[in-house]
Amino acid sequence: MKAELNWKPERLDVEAFAKQGARLAGEWPASELTRWVESNLPDQALVPVQWTLTGEWRKSVGAAPEVWLHLDVGAAARLCCQRCLQAFEQQIRFERAFRFVRDEATALELDPEAEEDLLVLSRSFDARELVEDELLLALPIVPMHDDCEPPPIPQGEPEPEQQAEVKPNPFAVLAALRAEPKK
Repeated sequence: MKAELNWKPERLDVEAFAKQGARLAGEWPASELTRWVESNLPDQALVPVQWTLTGEWRKSVGAAPEVWLHLDVGAAARLCCQRCLQAFEQQIRFERAFRFVRDEATALELDPEAEEDLLVLSRSFDARELVEDELLLALPIVPMHDDCEPPPIPQGEPEPEQQAEVKPNPFAVLAALRAEPKK
């Protein structure tokens, strides 16, 4: 049986965590993830963010072992539907795998052909920041209900197309100037 270390997700020694094949799970109050709170509707009660981290030490024949961190996150975002303009809750669930390399230069060199996300090894890696980053990336670009109607236009008001001023075509104005006889 492997010796259990007191792993702290905010200061994680990723290499040691992976060598042990350790696993951490928990939840953070959404209020502790400032950027996450700011990306949601104000004055909404957000559910805690649930997460799981699993380390993996992959040994390869003829190559140095690889350090991997697997992340599984579940949360609920409170967003404004861009179709009906009503608040709604969007469930967010994802799994990601990250391979760690020794330094920034190696990450930059390997990144163009790597299919996985590359991060730099650290003895005090902040997994909470990684979770928050990935949550923000998982938000929909245009949040919408799966099925909703746009809000109706109130009766008695003119349609938006009717409200717009009719502006003269700038090319028609130029054509009229050109057509005038020279004096």
